[in-house]
Amino acid sequence: MRLQCHLLATGMFAALLSGCGNPPGYPKPETDVPRPEDQLSFSILYKQNCAACHGEGGQNGASIDLANPVYQALVDDQSLKKWISGGMPGTQMPAWAISQGGPLTDRQIDVLVRGMRGSWSRQNALGGESPPPYLQREKGDASRGQQDYDTYCASCHQRSTQQVSSPDYLALVNDQALRTIIVAGRPDIGHPDWRQDKPGTSLSSQNVTDIVTYLEALRSPTPGQPYPKHP
Repeated sequence: MRLQCHLLATGMFAALLSGCGNPPGYPKPETDVPRPEDQLSFSILYKQNCAACHGEGGQNGASIDLANPVYQALVDDQSLKKWISGGMPGTQMPAWAISQGGPLTDRQIDVLVRGMRGSWSRQNALGGESPPPYLQREKGDASRGQQDYDTYCASCHQRSTQQVSSPDYLALVNDQALRTIIVAGRPDIGHPDWRQDKPGTSLSSQNVTDIVTYLEALRSPTPGQPYPKHP
């Protein structure tokens, strides 16, 4: 009987000792919890840092749909890294690189770029056609741009929820963002790309530049102040 009690007491004491390193209610040792900079899963990094603006799965967010294969074919790796790392001035896109005050390492940004390419790039996304260049190359003309806007854009964007000519909207986007959406489209919300979904109505690079120049002329230099009325 004494031997049994001794063995029981010894077992209970050993159990107590084994639990001293991780008492109930306390977090696990730090070695069991990955540090934020060690996270290299594309799906986790995207969900934590990108999905709020660009949508789950890269679509249906407030900002451009990154899962658009035309967008992935239009923009190069260097530009993607540039916008992720340093943000996009004139928009709500902040800088994400640690060197710019953000939370992500250069390696994590590379994971995001590779993940987008691997998940959302498609062969022959452009159908063998050459889109207007991603960056503006020509000088724009606002008068021609207004005519092109009326011809190609106004029929959809006159709706109250899609008034891209409104200074309220233009205060949130810069010229590059406007150009990207016009060229790549936003298929997740029904916005066509530069081909306009109709034979013979494709936009040239000059058309795109002129439309962006026209919209730029409508942008208020003092966002947040009362806006002048435009006809």
